[in-house]
Amino acid sequence: MTEDPVAAGPPLPREFFDRPVLELAPLLLGCVLSGRGVALRITEIEAYVGAEDPGSHAFRGPTARNATMFGEPGHLYVYRHMGLHSCMNIVADAEGTGTGCLIRAGEIVGGSELAFARRRANGVCRTERDLARGPGRATVACGITFADDGLDLCSADPALSEAMHLSGRLDPRDRADGELPGEAPFMPHPALAVGPRIGLREEASHPELFPWRFRVAGDRTVSGPGPLNR
Repeated sequence: MTEDPVAAGPPLPREFFDRPVLELAPLLLGCVLSGRGVALRITEIEAYVGAEDPGSHAFRGPTARNATMFGEPGHLYVYRHMGLHSCMNIVADAEGTGTGCLIRAGEIVGGSELAFARRRANGVCRTERDLARGPGRATVACGITFADDGLDLCSADPALSEAMHLSGRLDPRDRADGELPGEAPFMPHPALAVGPRIGLREEASHPELFPWRFRVAGDRTVSGPGPLNR
């Protein structure tokens, strides 16, 4: 058994994820993904809006590759990026919608030694800031692989070594007025910043048409070039 390294709250209920992706994405900032010996405080998210989004894997409909995106909300959709590493998304909205939130970056708030070991087994990592600063790095630090596609974040049994779950915001800096530690967030992050998504072709990253990258303003673990984070 691997115990969670922080006192995370219980898994958020499935109904929390069963909402439009552009509503869910800013609520995920500050939430904590826990399990497999680490805890990740989410600081950056990108939303992908299914059939109306040319940057989404679900743009052209369901396939064997993207089947998880069209499934039940609250699961992880994990895909390989350029054959080099995997990235993880949280499935949103009603089954069949095909939308999800890419975890672009976060802060390791528990289990940093294990996260360092995982990162250094796959490359260079010198600072805690860089442990999960980027979608591939975050997946490696959390011990998530392509084999975890479909992992349920809602019914995870914390006693299982491979379990992962998402709880509400624990850090007081992340909570809106009236939110309790670990409970389901009901307001966007108090330091919310938005902008264009990163690394997509031009038609999917237009700053006015697709301002669907959500981040904690001023957080040092947010990824991307400086001009995009101002």
